Amino acid sequence: MFKIIKRGITKVKEDIQVIYDKDPAADNLLEVILCYPGLHALIAYRFAHRLYKWHIPLIPRVISYITRIITGIEIHPAAKIGRRFFIDHGEGVVIGATTIIGDDVLIYQQVTLGGTGKEHGKRHPTLGNSVIVGAGAKVLGNITLRDYVRVGAGSVVVEDVPEYSTVVGVPGRVVHQKFRDENGVLMHNRIPDPVKCELNRLKYEVLELKEKVEKMGEK
Repeated sequence: MFKIIKRGITKVKEDIQVIYDKDPAADNLLEVILCYPGLHALIAYRFAHRLYKWHIPLIPRVISYITRIITGIEIHPAAKIGRRFFIDHGEGVVIGATTIIGDDVLIYQQVTLGGTGKEHGKRHPTLGNSVIVGAGAKVLGNITLRDYVRVGAGSVVVEDVPEYSTVVGVPGRVVHQKFRDENGVLMHNRIPDPVKCELNRLKYEVLELKEKVEKMGEK
């Protein structure tokens, strides 16, 4: 029991420190402890999750419900969240029951890590280490975002995303990916320009529309 409590305190200390380190608006640790609803929701989740793992009925869900009322953040106690997790701003965040989140992950307000309503069992996403999910983004279904993925604000991601990728749009598509050789070394000469990729996509869409308009005119 003492070891479990000690591990829990260590995780909370890391959660506090990562906010102070990453958020330039945080002036001191006391401000982080008192004024960050994302931290409050995460502390409540860590306690509720421990009770859930001990198979204590109802109480974990009650803690989750009360936390949602107070912070506007809903984290199911069955979700699995790694170390140094940071919810910035936090309002409207939803994290589903079978979600798995790695270490050093950052998500912003209005993010949903949810299901599609079509799956059973593992029905929520898995996020690798050092993933960032922008404000308002939706990551849906039993999919995997691998390490160092970046999801743009407002994107809707419904498919797996390889590591070191940037995803934007509805539905989400990869616009930037760092390539590695067999030894794991980054191959910077093969990194595509995301702006160029997007312009090329728009160019082809315009050409397709032009062809359709011309065919309609011929009729």
